[in-house]
Amino acid sequence: MTHKGASGNPAGRRFEYENDSIFWCRECNLPLIGEECGICGTKGFPITLSQPADVRFCSPYEREVLAEQLISAFGCDPLGNRIILLNKIPGEDKTDEIIVDGLHFGVLRFELSKMDYVFEPSVEGAKLLLQHGAGQKVELKKTKNRHLNGKNVDAGQVESFSRDIRAGDFVLVTAGSLSGYGISYIDGSEFDSKKDSGEKVLRVRKIDSSEEFLHEKVPSMASCIEANRKHLQALGKNAINAIRGIANRNEYRKLPVYVSFSGGKDSLVVLDLTRAALKKREFKAFFVNTGIEFPETVEFAREYCREQGIPYEEMNSGDAFWENVERFGPPAKDFRWCCKVCKLASAGDIEAGKNGRGKGTERALSGTGTGASRSGAGIEAAARKAGHGADAVAYLTVDGKRKHESFSRAKIAASETNPFVPNQLNIFPIRDWRALEVWLYIHWRKLAYNPLYDQGFERVGCWLCPSALAAEYARVKELHPEMHEKWNVFLLAWAKNLGLSEKFVEHGFWRWKELPPKMLKLAEELGISVLPEENAEAFEIEVVSGISPCKAGGFSVEAGVKGVRLKEAAEFLNVLGPVVRAEELGMLLVRSGSGTVKFFSNGNLLVSSDTKPRAVSLFKETAKQFARLSRCTGCGICEKACPVGAVSVNGNEVRVSDACIRCGKCTEACVVTRYFDRLVPDFDEKLKI
Repeated sequence: MTHKGASGNPAGRRFEYENDSIFWCRECNLPLIGEECGICGTKGFPITLSQPADVRFCSPYEREVLAEQLISAFGCDPLGNRIILLNKIPGEDKTDEIIVDGLHFGVLRFELSKMDYVFEPSVEGAKLLLQHGAGQKVELKKTKNRHLNGKNVDAGQVESFSRDIRAGDFVLVTAGSLSGYGISYIDGSEFDSKKDSGEKVLRVRKIDSSEEFLHEKVPSMASCIEANRKHLQALGKNAINAIRGIANRNEYRKLPVYVSFSGGKDSLVVLDLTRAALKKREFKAFFVNTGIEFPETVEFAREYCREQGIPYEEMNSGDAFWENVERFGPPAKDFRWCCKVCKLASAGDIEAGKNGRGKGTERALSGTGTGASRSGAGIEAAARKAGHGADAVAYLTVDGKRKHESFSRAKIAASETNPFVPNQLNIFPIRDWRALEVWLYIHWRKLAYNPLYDQGFERVGCWLCPSALAAEYARVKELHPEMHEKWNVFLLAWAKNLGLSEKFVEHGFWRWKELPPKMLKLAEELGISVLPEENAEAFEIEVVSGISPCKAGGFSVEAGVKGVRLKEAAEFLNVLGPVVRAEELGMLLVRSGSGTVKFFSNGNLLVSSDTKPRAVSLFKETAKQFARLSRCTGCGICEKACPVGAVSVNGNEVRVSDACIRCGKCTEACVVTRYFDRLVPDFDEKLKI
């Protein structure tokens, strides 16, 4: 895997995957994950995929959508029952390139402006559609100029123009022996009136003289599995060895093993691989029920483990999301507080024998294994007996994360610890697999899988997740109208409170705190205001005089703070340094290194230190701790992160005792400090630095 930016700069943030291609057997007309076909023995030809190259099989629902688009736009669907692959590519929402018979057939995308699907053919796809008598066709007059790609064509160059074409439609284009596709600037009914105007009526996207044909063979999924069996066996063996190699190390051999089972395809495969890898060792599947899971997912996870006799534990976050959404607002791609509150807080309880929200835990629905069900106290005792400290690995978790899922996961290692869940070592045995390999494995092993995949969902996580696609959110409305209505009512009320329109919600702008350029452009095109009228956050900090020299030496920062009470601060600010409370003065004094923090009952704040950078640093850290106090949800992540037990959480009240060693782990783990820049926007500007 090579690390490159979009411009090829090694310092860029984007990754390019080396395994960005698959193979296609021309003889058997089958996709191959290895170079050689397992049926005929011939070598396949490579098909380069757009990044991140996470190609997959087209689901039944996606096949229906594609058929509808083809028939609606071109009057025919030549693909029939052929194996269709989809490869997700960058776009404003769900966007997939379509591969059929080893050909790039076109792109199917969900457009946020229309909130509907659109199909754009490739030049190969256009040729195949033309062979089947498709409509939406423009015939150009014969010309010696073969360089039409990207050119605008005026009405005088057109021989015929289908009347059912609408402005903006993709159209099939012919010009003598050349064929391809373009985009229309006018409605077909207007063409006759444009003939002598010289007006540009069409832009040719791509056109050439090549020929393309669909393969005579239409193979089955069974043939596809047989062609890839050898490669699947090798993949499975390598993954099994990866699990065994880590789990059987001397220091981990006696530790409990869990499989992070989300009810999704990747964790399903990992569960099956772990079962094969640890035949003589007990393990347990655990499922973190965030309270906003699809009902199909919860049912599938429970029933699969029950039927397979796999010990199962369900950690339930109950109403954690709904209890906190009023405070934080809807989660966003760049403000995913929900994961920490609803998922990691419960995941951290897995070995403590506790439930993250006190709502009840589903335990061992099936199976008789007990090795992975010891209490947290037993684990900690075992760790102490082995001579390990507070940070020692106490249990192993096998996880299904993959590099190709997104660029943000491109650097997943074979194993790594989780900073939010102490004492957990994660193993990632399928980190190099693509979705196609995952699905081939599922079909090869005849594994039952979550029915939502056949309903058009590429991912089956929380149903209102901001990282989900708008196309999938539209499916939620169709499949679970009552769930969609509940969330939509909240979003509309939230938007109204901020002075934002219903269109803001309808087109999915709520899924970002800081809108990316593509969404800002879309908002401008649709005439939707994206600026809230007011900041609805309760916590406020206003710098009074910026950074100024102190008469006694050093530098100081003064500010006014709302949303934090003196008593709360007194019981918490040990994270900064020793706290002295002067009740008669209505003040707290905190000494932190070479600096001091003075907080008054009227909300005034004075931070000082010997140098300007240190004063700034201490002020920022103080502001973060005040934000933690005002925004605390009682999730308990900070309590579990503390290595010395100095943090205690009671409801939404957090206390830090004198035992605090100021290691910063509770701050690092807190969802509020993680998104401090979102909660207190333009903080540096307020600080005047």
